[in-house]
Amino acid sequence: MNILAELSYPRRSFSPVRTGEKLASRPEFTVTAVTCRDDHAGWSAAEARGSHGLVLVRRGRFRHRAAGVESDVDPTVAYLSSPGVAERFAHPAGGDVCTSVTFPPRLWRALAGDDTRPARPAVYVDARLDLAHRRLLRAGADVDYALAEELLGLLAQALGQVVTGPTPLADRISAADRAHVAAARQAIAEDDPVSRGLFPLAEALGVSPYRLSRAFTRELGVSLTRYRNRVRIGRALDRLEQGEPSLAALAADLGFADQAHLTRTVRTHVGYPPRAVRGLLDPTIGPCAAG
Repeated sequence: MNILAELSYPRRSFSPVRTGEKLASRPEFTVTAVTCRDDHAGWSAAEARGSHGLVLVRRGRFRHRAAGVESDVDPTVAYLSSPGVAERFAHPAGGDVCTSVTFPPRLWRALAGDDTRPARPAVYVDARLDLAHRRLLRAGADVDYALAEELLGLLAQALGQVVTGPTPLADRISAADRAHVAAARQAIAEDDPVSRGLFPLAEALGVSPYRLSRAFTRELGVSLTRYRNRVRIGRALDRLEQGEPSLAALAADLGFADQAHLTRTVRTHVGYPPRAVRGLLDPTIGPCAAG
């Protein structure tokens, strides 16, 4: 194959066939699985995002052009988008499947500081960033904590490559961070409505979600997601010990996505599904009958 010939494609415009499936959507971020089916080599019409974005390739490869810089994008190279910057795409090798993350300027500033543009659009996807991408896609139903924390870790790794100078990513844990951890624990313990999600919790405490997440792990040795689930599992054990008959109602009351989500989380933390736990806590039932 003549690689140089393959990359020397005409500068005509085309409209690729692109479909998207939203995997998660909150005011602070959107994660979309994007499939592009096209085998045209020419550049697409210019388009610009209204927010910041990170696109990682799951399968295939294509070309990206923004601010006069062209990049070959594949599973080893992602790209960042900036609000208002026109982008064009070309697909000399056919279609592709990507994960597209969009997020507002306030989250960019929380991670990268006041430098609102990356030093370059291309982001090298090393094995650690590849793993972070895969973990994001497997975060499951817990969008407000598990997926949110995976997303913040992914963005921190990516932005750390392309932002020059001191950023909030490099700040040390401070006494204020420890105070935020204590306040977060109290909100979770009291089941304060703001504790139903990492982003609203961080906003209520006046701290960036990434900083709160990182401080929590450094202070207690577990992620904020795991800590919150530990508290919820404690409440579930209380209810199961009292003979709670409906796992669906229990899941809804404790803020799980559904009964299956509750069952997976209980099994992860305790080693048994909820029905078996109920038997272990009630000698009249017994674990074998309950399972």
